[in-house]
Amino acid sequence: MSLTTRHGTRRALALGAAVATVLSTAGAVHAAPPQRVDPYDPDLGPNVTVFDPSTPQDEIEQYLTELATQQTDAEMSTDRYSVLFKPGAYGSAQDPLQATVGYYTEVAGLGANPGDVDVHGALEVYNRCLGDDANPNCIALVNFWRTIANLHLTVDSAGQDGCRASANFWAVSQAVSMRRLDVTGPVSLMDYCTAGPQYASGGFIADSRFDAPVTNGSQQQWLTRNSEMPSWSNAVWNQVFSGVEGAPDDSAFPDPPYTTLDTTPVSREKPYLFVDDDGRWNVRVPAAQTDTRGVSWADGTTPGRTIGIEDFYIAQPGDSVREINTNLARGKNLLLTPGVYDVADSIRVKRAGTVVLGMGHATLTAVDGAVPVTVADKPGIVVAGITVDAGTVESPVLLQVGKAGGHHGNPANPANPTTLSDVYFRVGGPHVGKADTALEVNSDHVLVDHTWVWRGDHGVEGFPTGGEAGVNGDTVRWNTNTGRTGVRINGDDVTATGLFVEHFQEFNTVWNGERGTTVLYQNELPYDPPTQGHWTRPDGTLGYAGYKVADDVTEHTLHGGGVYVFNQNNPEIVTENGFEVPDAPGVNLHHVMTVNLSAGTIEHVVNGVGDAVPPSTSGAPEYVPQYPAP
Repeated sequence: MSLTTRHGTRRALALGAAVATVLSTAGAVHAAPPQRVDPYDPDLGPNVTVFDPSTPQDEIEQYLTELATQQTDAEMSTDRYSVLFKPGAYGSAQDPLQATVGYYTEVAGLGANPGDVDVHGALEVYNRCLGDDANPNCIALVNFWRTIANLHLTVDSAGQDGCRASANFWAVSQAVSMRRLDVTGPVSLMDYCTAGPQYASGGFIADSRFDAPVTNGSQQQWLTRNSEMPSWSNAVWNQVFSGVEGAPDDSAFPDPPYTTLDTTPVSREKPYLFVDDDGRWNVRVPAAQTDTRGVSWADGTTPGRTIGIEDFYIAQPGDSVREINTNLARGKNLLLTPGVYDVADSIRVKRAGTVVLGMGHATLTAVDGAVPVTVADKPGIVVAGITVDAGTVESPVLLQVGKAGGHHGNPANPANPTTLSDVYFRVGGPHVGKADTALEVNSDHVLVDHTWVWRGDHGVEGFPTGGEAGVNGDTVRWNTNTGRTGVRINGDDVTATGLFVEHFQEFNTVWNGERGTTVLYQNELPYDPPTQGHWTRPDGTLGYAGYKVADDVTEHTLHGGGVYVFNQNNPEIVTENGFEVPDAPGVNLHHVMTVNLSAGTIEHVVNGVGDAVPPSTSGAPEYVPQYPAP
């Protein structure tokens, strides 16, 4: 393979784990000179691979096969990769390009528009088999952390067995995004060919067009936003469509359980890299919009602004926080290349309009209780494509938007909100984690566009799993891998499109600000409270609601919400309500539900309304179409 077509070599596959270096305030006394970036050939580090149409297809497939083989079971690894395709055609009807996408892998086109990169073949995710020959246990429930974006895909699985030739499989769950795709041919969001049970548990599509029906299959919850499709088949518990041409009608809710908004109230597409006709690298930053429907690129390039790659500081693991913050203060934007960055001080994003873009699921891990990222009360800041991990010393918060100490406002123009896109959080999993709150939003006019905020319910060897239920059982994990609140919203006029929050030890989401809007909420309560006493509030209330709107809020809207219970470590535990909101005329929940996954009980869906979901109802949701009732 010609090295002129790529950054890095196959050697990167063996060295990917050796990229984590502590980022601290340590550094030279004098600031380093400004970084020089070649706009035609930027140094994106060893874990970014760039192909162009002249690269022999067998070399592309060999690399992708090696990468997928390495990453298919690498759920808790430190490897991160970005695979990019320059404008042009890849694969053909005679020789389709076929590849699978593993953990922590981003596959994206480098065109200004999706059609500039044309892939004829299949880019797929299959079930992961966790059992043995007798019980293969093939599921997509843990197929997390991967991305596909900004290309045209003509689905062609020729040469595969008859079943897998039937569609492009994208069998995934949380922290997975499919953005800016133009797809010709069938897509299935479950893998119905690999041995069962074939469960899948959620995902996200935005700004994409499909010319054939999309098969949802066993996906338990899903958000599709600002897209086009002829139809959508199947529904399980919670399927939400916002600004989607061809979305199913939701008038028969909950049979099927569709929630459909004609337009998306506030949206901004994720920034993306592209190479222009002169060969220069750039980042396109889409503009924020209101009341939108369909794809942003229907009439040409997505509305927004273009920033040359030379206006970014291109960070790699090993760069100090001081150096990163110095470059941000100089007016640079920030591009985080793939890797794991151990962060001992905050990366401070202070300037209005700054863009922070992560590649290949770049991950920031807190060290010594640091807050890895703080974002100022300034308009138009965009943070996208990063994962923020808790460290072994408790952090007060992992990402903070606006000043600490509550609601301080935001001088932003409401038409230019601070935006978080594909920003994910973990407390535990690859290692023990500790955080009081994962995401705290104190500013007004903030858009959260797809996030998964996860306190780990499983992890690598050494991650505490406890033992039998009770005080002497999983108290180990409950007291060791600690995360109290997943998301805390203090600002007003905050919108969340795709809010997935799971397993925190008190309220998973607390919404204190006025005029908040959520479009799809998904939550699983924690698996591991050892006793009812551990899962009882100081006032005696049994458990913490999965979604809590503060008692003094007067206006709030939620479209499509689900809270699930699986108290596997003590099935006797009871939670009073899945949702808890004030009874105010301006507070409305549209299409909410609870469901039992075989252990524990939720007594009511919202505020004492809705029947209980004890273990005997496992898999059968309890729905409240509207709260308060019309």
